[in-house]
Amino acid sequence: MSQPEWPSQAPSALSKLIHDAGASGNQPTATTIQVLHNLQHQHLWTSLQIHDISDKFKQYYGDVPTGELPIRSLISGLPPHRVYTHPDEQLYMLQNGIREDELRPERLFVLPTSQGITFSLRLYSMLWGDNLETVVEDGVITGPVVGEGKEKKLDEYYKKKVECLASKEWGSKRILLAMVNRGPGGDGTVVYYVIQEGEVKPRQN
Repeated sequence: MSQPEWPSQAPSALSKLIHDAGASGNQPTATTIQVLHNLQHQHLWTSLQIHDISDKFKQYYGDVPTGELPIRSLISGLPPHRVYTHPDEQLYMLQNGIREDELRPERLFVLPTSQGITFSLRLYSMLWGDNLETVVEDGVITGPVVGEGKEKKLDEYYKKKVECLASKEWGSKRILLAMVNRGPGGDGTVVYYVIQEGEVKPRQN
């Protein structure tokens, strides 16, 4: 008795995207595309960009050809909601009646990686450069129309934020580490971790 022939399954949108980019056999590039696709379609990020910083990673991994680097790029974009707020900044917002949905979006950087890649504090310390400065996008305030007098509070908040970024009163630079579940039994799930420069004070309940 002959075995039934199962119809071939069409590739997923992500698989097609990786194939069309010529990255099917290039794990670092495929990982970057997968994380960018996840940010855009699952987490609704906008204004996504890929930044080639392979020269920085060469400093860490040594005399390795670019094609053999396990990490070569960063992704930046605008999340629909804040990913992290420093406790002191959160307190300031509460005291002044400022809601997160009234603030302009902030561009964040994401480091696309997959399981099995070795990291160290030295690698992260190399990432804290001018390209990881917090970028506040120009444009109108997101969320509902603010009430009378709120514009002044928001102006004061942004001035305070610039001062606190310089003094690190509201924390320092941060990125998201995107880890793709790959390898035997991996299902391609992407998990995100907040990585910050320096120590962060504990949040009070």
